[in-house]
Amino acid sequence: MAENVLSALLSPEFSIIISINPFNSFIMNKTDLTNAIAAKAGLTKVDAKKALDATIEAITGALKAGDKVALIGFGTFAVAKREARQGINPQTKAVIKIAAKKQAKFKAGAELDAAIQ
Repeated sequence: MAENVLSALLSPEFSIIISINPFNSFIMNKTDLTNAIAAKAGLTKVDAKKALDATIEAITGALKAGDKVALIGFGTFAVAKREARQGINPQTKAVIKIAAKKQAKFKAGAELDAAIQ
């Protein structure tokens, strides 16, 4: 099923687009993605939402545990550690401390890069 959904998302006829941002490009939200998964994989919208929620939960859990999630051809999710640093408040020009934090990163895979070229 996962390969079905991934190939559907990468297919050229994948064109369910609803929202427009200020830069005149399209934004697909979670509901739109759920509807697209349901249509492409032949699932009900309820099942597609459950599958998407489970996928997001699994990826989040793996990242919380410090693991990488590699979806061959699609991309890799990983956690990057950002060190504490100094910044400048743009309004007051005062030097401020920015705390260290972990940040989720995504690197697109070769198939995804090729599909959008």
